[in-house]
Amino acid sequence: MRPSSLQKREAALLAAERQFLSTGYESVTMDSIAKECGVAKQTLYSHFGSKRALFLELVTSKTVAARRAVPSPPEFDPADDPRPTLRALLVAQLTAVMAPTVLSLRRLVIGELSRSPELASALYEQGPRRAITKLAALIAELRDAGLLHVDDPERAATQLNWLVMGEPVNRAMLLGDAAIPSPPEIDAQVDSALDVFFAAFGARA
Repeated sequence: MRPSSLQKREAALLAAERQFLSTGYESVTMDSIAKECGVAKQTLYSHFGSKRALFLELVTSKTVAARRAVPSPPEFDPADDPRPTLRALLVAQLTAVMAPTVLSLRRLVIGELSRSPELASALYEQGPRRAITKLAALIAELRDAGLLHVDDPERAATQLNWLVMGEPVNRAMLLGDAAIPSPPEIDAQVDSALDVFFAAFGARA
C-alpha cells in the first residue's frame, strides 16, 4: 500500500526535524529531506512550498504539541490553599519548556531571527504567549475567589512566569542539555518562585 499524502507529510517533518537538529538549518536541503523520507523533492515543494515554510510548520507543530502536553489546571475550591493549583501548572509548563527538542528548536529559531523573524513570532505566539495567557486566566480566577491580591493578572502572570523560567531557560539555552534541571530541581525552582509570588500577591487579611 502506498503511503498517503498525510503519511508523506509526517515522514517529511520527521526527517526535517532530525536533520535540522543534528546539523543546523543552513546545511539541510530539500534534497536531503526528500532522500531521507523517500519522497520526490517536488512532492515536498507541493506540500510545504519551501524549506523555510517546512521549518515554520515544524516549529509551530512542535511548540503546539509541547503546549498541549501541559494539562489544564485542576478545579479548585475557594476554601483551599491556591498554591498547589498554581504549582501543578507551573511544574508542567517548566517541564515542557525543558524538553531537549523544544530547547534545540529555540536555539535554531534564534539563529535564524534576522533572516526569518516569522519563525520566532510563531514560536512566541504558540509557546510563551499562550503559556502566560493560560497562567493569567488561572490567576484571575484565584483573585476573583479572594485567594490572591492582584490588580493586573496578566502582568502578575508574566512576572511569575519569569520567576519560574528565567534562570533554567537561560542556563539550558546557553549551556546545553547537560544544564537541563532534573525533576526535583524543577520542583525546587517552582517552589522558590511561588514563595516570592505569594509574598507579593498572597491574599491579605
